[in-house]
Amino acid sequence: MDLTRVLFNGRLFFLLSYIDQKTLHTDIFKFIPSLAVGFLAYASVAAFRISIKNTITWCIMAFCVFATYAAFRSPWIFPSLIVLGGAITNLSKKRIPQKEVVSKKIKWGNIWLFAALFLIAGVTSEVARKNDWPNRKPINLFENMYRMGSLVFGGGHVLMPMMYEQFSVRPEVVKQKNPNVVSINKEDMTTGMGIVRAMPGPVFSIASFTGGMALKNQGPTMQVIGCIIGTIAIFLPSALLVLFFFPIWHNLKRYAVIYRSLEGINAAVVGIVIASTLYIMKDITLIDGSINSLINVAVILATFGLLQFTRIASPIIVAVCLLLGYLL
Repeated sequence: MDLTRVLFNGRLFFLLSYIDQKTLHTDIFKFIPSLAVGFLAYASVAAFRISIKNTITWCIMAFCVFATYAAFRSPWIFPSLIVLGGAITNLSKKRIPQKEVVSKKIKWGNIWLFAALFLIAGVTSEVARKNDWPNRKPINLFENMYRMGSLVFGGGHVLMPMMYEQFSVRPEVVKQKNPNVVSINKEDMTTGMGIVRAMPGPVFSIASFTGGMALKNQGPTMQVIGCIIGTIAIFLPSALLVLFFFPIWHNLKRYAVIYRSLEGINAAVVGIVIASTLYIMKDITLIDGSINSLINVAVILATFGLLQFTRIASPIIVAVCLLLGYLL
């Protein structure tokens, strides 16, 4: 994990609070959501080239695009499609036949720590929500982050749409029944998704920014605690995988069923990223004929083009986008 990037994203929520129209008399972040869409579009194309190679992966991708867009508000859509994609590519054994391997005994005991944390976090978060515990948001935040860190497949490009659904889209549905739900303004979330590209390191470090934004209404101290919770909870599942699950994976990866599953899972991830890009795009002004809408379209196309056809570093693209917001 790149500590510099984590600290940067942890401070970013303060920038969004204090460096805005009131401070600079302009909104320097106003074109960052379009920048984020451009990055996601580029990630979609890059993943497509690697993962979509035959008819079945084309079909899985197309179905996942439609299903993700149609059911984006459901927290179950992402893990369900990933599991379905892995199952579908195992229906045929012709492309990747099983070779003879010497089976070894796998020590499954280590998985209980991961499962116990997953279960305890989930139950505690649900009890806190139903009983409306005071200051329950940090508990809910930890569960949300730990769950996403456990279930995400495909890296930060899938994590960011999951966060957008969890913290920005879903709260719009449940806020009337649950006013204390952990939520982040859509514009703030997409701004973080764009700015995170300005620093080298893992995209997962956006969790620091998200944690701080999720608790921003509870004061500076809780905001810092939110950054810490977001960082620890999102990386903890990966740490457990490295420490405990690697020996299991070393044995399992010799079986063709794993490779067949990965083929479908990767195709599903491509569909999820494409649909997420389209869904986030619909929340950005693009077709009302105003100057800002034209600039938004130009930023998306320029970001994609620069990433696709040049070697210009991401931080430079982000800096230019901030300058554009300042000038316009």
